[in-house]
Amino acid sequence: MRRLSIALLALFLGGPVHALEAGGVKLDDKANVGGQELVLNGAGVRSRVVFKVYVASLYLPAKTTDPAAVLARAPRRIQMNMLRTLAPDQLVDALSEGLKENNSEAELAAVKGQTDQLMAIMKSFGEVKEGNVVTLDFVDGATVVGLNGAPRGTIPGEPFNKALTKIWIGDKPVQADLKKALLGG
Repeated sequence: MRRLSIALLALFLGGPVHALEAGGVKLDDKANVGGQELVLNGAGVRSRVVFKVYVASLYLPAKTTDPAAVLARAPRRIQMNMLRTLAPDQLVDALSEGLKENNSEAELAAVKGQTDQLMAIMKSFGEVKEGNVVTLDFVDGATVVGLNGAPRGTIPGEPFNKALTKIWIGDKPVQADLKKALLGG
């Protein structure tokens, strides 16, 4: 009984609690975005051809399985734990393709300036290495782009963040089983 009590105490007093493991990456069950605690909604592995590219995770104020509810909630975080090293153009091209697949020409035209800003921030990362963590936090009406816990740029506008979020949870997501995993399925 004493061992069990010590183990439970260590669990509660220890470091971050990991709620889920995806692609060999242990994810925290909570994240703090803009001073608000978010919960891990879901996570999964983004694969391209036969390569595992990153583990994507979605953090929200409360869990939901509804894509419309995700887009209606703020703050939120999309996190990418890199499973392989990517050149700047690989990451930019993938995001650009995902935006085009999930947004109308009018929606894309309306956020062109913000999209260009995102691409410049991503290119400024240089090579994104295996083990790096990219975060896209939507808080206070803006998207804060981070690399390894450090903010690297802020892009204003809710329409831009919705367009960006639809890459993973839109009608033509980057990967159907990843969308399902992010929505807790």
